[in-house]
Amino acid sequence: MITLVVKRLLLALPVLWLILTLTFFLLRAAPGGPFDSERSLAPEIEAQVVAKYRLDLPLYLQYGQYLGQVLVGDFGPSYQYPDVSVNQLLASGLPVSLTLGFWALLLALTIGIPLGVWAALHQGQWQDTTAMVVAVGGISVPNYVVGPMLIAWLAVTWRWLPAGGWQGGEWDHLLLPIMTLALPFIAYIARLMRVAVIDVWQQPFIQVALAKGLSIKQVMIRHALRPAFLPVLSYLGPAAVALMTGSVVIEQIFGLPGLGRYFVQGALNRDYTLVMAVVLWVGLLTVIFNLLVDVFSFLLYPKLRTQEETS
Repeated sequence: MITLVVKRLLLALPVLWLILTLTFFLLRAAPGGPFDSERSLAPEIEAQVVAKYRLDLPLYLQYGQYLGQVLVGDFGPSYQYPDVSVNQLLASGLPVSLTLGFWALLLALTIGIPLGVWAALHQGQWQDTTAMVVAVGGISVPNYVVGPMLIAWLAVTWRWLPAGGWQGGEWDHLLLPIMTLALPFIAYIARLMRVAVIDVWQQPFIQVALAKGLSIKQVMIRHALRPAFLPVLSYLGPAAVALMTGSVVIEQIFGLPGLGRYFVQGALNRDYTLVMAVVLWVGLLTVIFNLLVDVFSFLLYPKLRTQEETS
C-alpha cells in the first residue's frame, strides 16, 4: 500500500504544476485586467498600482515569482481585497465549503445506498419504479430550482428553517443548503447501487448462499454489499471533490461565504491570485480524495490489491 500511495503522490506533483501553469497563463491571456473598471484610474496612479503587484514585469518573471511563493504556501495578495491576503480568504471560505460538503456527502450515502438496495431487491416492481423516478428527478432538476423551492416551502411558507446565511455553521442554517446540495448525489449513488446489487445478486456465490437457507437480509449484509459498493466507492472521489469544494449556485442562493462564491467573485473581478488559489486547492483536493478512494479500495478488495502488486 505504501508503494501505491507514493506512486499516486509522485504522479500528482506534475499534474498540480500543470494545473497551476495553465491557469496562470490562461488568466493572463483573457482580455482585461484586475484593475480595469468603468472609471479609469489616472495614469500615474495606475502605474503605481501595477508596479505594487509586480504586474509590470515580463510574464515569465511573474510566473517564476508566483511559483516560488506557492511552493512556500503563499498565494499572494488579493487584487480586489487589498487589506486581505488570498491565504486569509481561503482560510475563511474553505471550512465553510468543507463543512457543507461533508454533511451533504454523508446524507447522500445514508439515503442513496439503502434506496438503491431497496430498488434492486424489488427489481421490476413498483418500489423499483418509484425509487428510480425519484432518482431521475433528483438528477434532472437543477439545484438552482430546488434551492428556491425549498426556501419557499420550508422557510417562507412553513417557517421551519431560516432562508440562508452562515451564522457560524448553526444547524438550522445548514439544513437547507445540505439538502439541496446532496439531492443529485443521492440520485447518482442510488442508481449506481441498484445496478451493482442487481449484477452481484446474479452471481453464483449469492445463489449458493441463498440455497444454504440464509435470509435475503443475511445474504445482502454478509455477501452482496461489499462487492456491490465498489462502483459507489469509485464514484466517491470526484463526488467528494464536487461537494466539498462548494457549489457556486448553492452558496449564492443561501448566502454562504464558501470557496465557490470566492471563485465567482475572483473570476468576475479578474482577481488572478484568488482564482489560481481556488483552482489549485480544487486540484489538490481531487488528488487527496482520489488517493483515499484508492487506499480504501486497496484495503477492502483483495483482488484489486493483487492486481496492483502484479502490475
